[in-house]
Amino acid sequence: MKIFILCGGSGTRLWPISRTDLPKQFAPLFGKMTLFQKTLLRAQTAVEALGLEAQICVSTNKEHYFLAKQQAQEIGVEISQFLLEDEGRDSAAALILGALSSQELLLALPSDHIINDNEAFAQNLKEALELASQNRIVTFGIKPTSPHTGYGYIHAKAQEVLGFYEKPNLQTAQQYLQSGEYFFNSGMFCFQTKCFLQECQTHAPTLLQQCQTIYNQAKRQEDSISLQMRGVEKISIDYALMEKSSSLAMVEADFDWNDVGNFQALQDEFPCDSNENASNTQIFAKDAHQNFVLADKPVSLIGTQNLVVVDTKDALLITTQNKAQEVKEIVEQIKDTPIVKESPITHRPWGSYEVLEETRFYKIKKIIVKPHKRLSLQKHFHRNEHWIVVSGSALVTNGDEEMFLHSNQSTYIPMGSPHRLANPGKIDLVLIEVQMGEYVGEDDIVRLEDDFARI
Repeated sequence: MKIFILCGGSGTRLWPISRTDLPKQFAPLFGKMTLFQKTLLRAQTAVEALGLEAQICVSTNKEHYFLAKQQAQEIGVEISQFLLEDEGRDSAAALILGALSSQELLLALPSDHIINDNEAFAQNLKEALELASQNRIVTFGIKPTSPHTGYGYIHAKAQEVLGFYEKPNLQTAQQYLQSGEYFFNSGMFCFQTKCFLQECQTHAPTLLQQCQTIYNQAKRQEDSISLQMRGVEKISIDYALMEKSSSLAMVEADFDWNDVGNFQALQDEFPCDSNENASNTQIFAKDAHQNFVLADKPVSLIGTQNLVVVDTKDALLITTQNKAQEVKEIVEQIKDTPIVKESPITHRPWGSYEVLEETRFYKIKKIIVKPHKRLSLQKHFHRNEHWIVVSGSALVTNGDEEMFLHSNQSTYIPMGSPHRLANPGKIDLVLIEVQMGEYVGEDDIVRLEDDFARI
């Protein structure tokens, strides 16, 4: 059975903790494991519990390929295939491309949901598989406990889907809740790919043809298919197919579910004090009520209520609870700036780096290289570099010389010298790099050799 993980989207409603280069599904929002990693483990465990072999395919932006691959490796999950989009075209195209790459049962899951009851999820999956075997496109409906205007709804009786509806106003949401026949649209699906593609041929033939064309023209490598998405219609699967198809069925979810789409949803996942202040850190509060705080330091609140405060190393967001959805509009205003595109820690195929301090003529970085990984062989025209090993071991290439460095040892890389940093050890290599020169921009680099085809 194919598990198809949808990893698109940049999570702009959760800025500044979600950035273009590290969207929410890849960010460690709850301890060490990311939402993407939790989704992989949950899906694999559920499928294998039913006695089926799990083959996992991940659909994501090409810029997140190495990040997704690394996070899967960290938890011991094998990805059989990556579908790499050069630009996102919403869920309809992604699901069609996933179906084209498979001739079997397919379970499609967004990568950014929280589901804590894995046993209930596996049981609901079993129900979905039975319906899918009858040539039904199966969705998972979430029973609402309050009127919510932030989700789409499914109208269903028993397992029969009567309609899909977009996000309602409050009055309509209250009517949905009272009827007992409306469910949140979770965006999770299970189907036979042949049945799904036949329905697409009936209801979205142009989009299907567009996807078939780019799939046939795609560049294929060992574990990835690179897709040129230009010219493909940007539309959700709900609009393209689900609102039109008569082959739908719904399984009512027996598990709690959170799509973590905004700060209100995220707040529900953190503990509260006696005054309903939720936080991931220590709070000192006086006359403060119903605030939500995310920070990496203790925070004091005095006389505040209904605030959202998100403090990261390079950005601070303060808004009222009822205006938190509008953070997306702020992001739109500053979308071309580094503060939106880049997270404080920049991830690379070999590890990561964090800029600790930067001026016009020098930059200080903390670099982490994963075991048995190495950076490109490279040189710079405008800067010299000093490397100091903090922990782990380093194999350094500097011109014609190779040397091993260990904790508390250092070396100097002169301007223009071809050089490379590698980690031959079994633990992370942690290194401080001091760059000095007339220009210290990231684009002052000439790659001579690279393990990750970035030349």
